[in-house]
Amino acid sequence: MVQTILSIAGKPGLYRLVSRGKVNLIVEALDDTHKRMPAFAKDRVTSLADIAIYTETDEVPLMNVLAAMRDKEQGKECEVNYKKASGKELRAYFAQVLPDFDQERVHDSDIRKLIQWYNILVKNGITDFEADMKPTEGDNIDDRKEQE
Repeated sequence: MVQTILSIAGKPGLYRLVSRGKVNLIVEALDDTHKRMPAFAKDRVTSLADIAIYTETDEVPLMNVLAAMRDKEQGKECEVNYKKASGKELRAYFAQVLPDFDQERVHDSDIRKLIQWYNILVKNGITDFEADMKPTEGDNIDDRKEQE
């Protein structure tokens, strides 16, 4: 099932796109509350399908990185406690997931957020990242391809 999973700047966690309005999106929190709320353009909403991680040679789509984490963790939540782990521990873990990640452009906070997002998705039964998170009509990736 293709879903649009979103990150909203300034708000913790992840959100599932429920509906689109004329001036907003209706999103549902992927936490225990499953609270629905509007998200507006000023909220800086980003689809996870639009996010990529820097490597030494290229950028790897987030869905591929999450799939590598799923394979490493055998579909379970991450073994690393992202809240308590040191930067060195985070980088060592992430090097096992994506060995050629760009050490300068990928920050510890990025790895923490990625582990947090992975755990949220797994808790919500979203583990087929390649299918569940592929870009859908209206996502920025599709818009960029049309402009080329």
